[in-house]
Amino acid sequence: MLIDSMYPKSFASDNHAGVHPAILEAIAAANNGDAPAYGDDSWTAAFEEKIKEVFGPGAEGFAVLNGAGANMVGLALMLGRYDAILCADTAHIATHEAGASERLLGVKLMTIPPEHGKLRPDDITARLGGIGNPHESQPTVVSISQATELGTCYSPDEIAALAEAAHASGLRLHVDGARLANAAAYLDCDLKAITTDAGVDVFSFGGTKNGALAAEAVVVLDPSLSHAVPFLRRQSLQLASKMRFISAQLSALLTDDLWRENAAHANQMATRLADGLAGIPGVSLAHPVQSNAVFATLPPAAIEILRSRYLFHPWDETAGTVRWMTAFDTTPEHIDDFLNDIHKATAV
Repeated sequence: MLIDSMYPKSFASDNHAGVHPAILEAIAAANNGDAPAYGDDSWTAAFEEKIKEVFGPGAEGFAVLNGAGANMVGLALMLGRYDAILCADTAHIATHEAGASERLLGVKLMTIPPEHGKLRPDDITARLGGIGNPHESQPTVVSISQATELGTCYSPDEIAALAEAAHASGLRLHVDGARLANAAAYLDCDLKAITTDAGVDVFSFGGTKNGALAAEAVVVLDPSLSHAVPFLRRQSLQLASKMRFISAQLSALLTDDLWRENAAHANQMATRLADGLAGIPGVSLAHPVQSNAVFATLPPAAIEILRSRYLFHPWDETAGTVRWMTAFDTTPEHIDDFLNDIHKATAV
């Protein structure tokens, strides 16, 4: 399906966006002669130093190929064969990774109904009654998404409270950071504030949804875990041969706060869209807009009309809720044109 020939702009996913020009320049600059494979190159060394600069001297960064792979490598570091992951029932690892955690890691997901996508410390402690019981999988990791799958963001204090609750019971905290940049931009904080400083043990840093071509990272903050990453990354098919092209992209995002520029713009476009929905009859917001996602509920007939012109995903068809995503390259004109069409579709 050719979006550029059939649709004016996709609101289905920030994955549909192109690549930021600065990222393309970084790829081109890395494409200069030969370089050692599998990360033994100067671009990867620079990326690893950049991770320490941004997240603290104890942080270890490992470039990988995609977000699901980043989650598998990061989670595998902390799990044994009879262990379990506590996560929201909306979590990407529970809904959109085709059972990878269960299949590849051999662990159980213990899902929890969240409030607007977010877990609370009490959600964790309430699920720990089976610890030590050989008849039950053992909760070992708490995994949260930042931003969440419903577009909401954990504050630094909220993450710190989850980390405290997890650590008090011998669990570790993992963060799926596919949209970590969007969360930090919304919270107006640096990336370290919602990871290192908040007590996170392992997290992924997403680049693909924020203007990169295909670039993600696993970042390990617990020094007892990082030694295993090279082996698990290779075993999980996440070790890129020409890693310099991934590392160059991640370094570009982390240089001069390009990650923030891209994420803040995407967030602003989502806010513009949400604000423009106010007062349209039959349209309401299903969740707070805190990143680059807008969840709106509107009449089924209007959804059908809009989907004939735009790409976006239904979220809850029974409730009439859809998800609209913005990206670094979404323009105010894209939003205003979309709003105009929403007005027309709901007036039919």
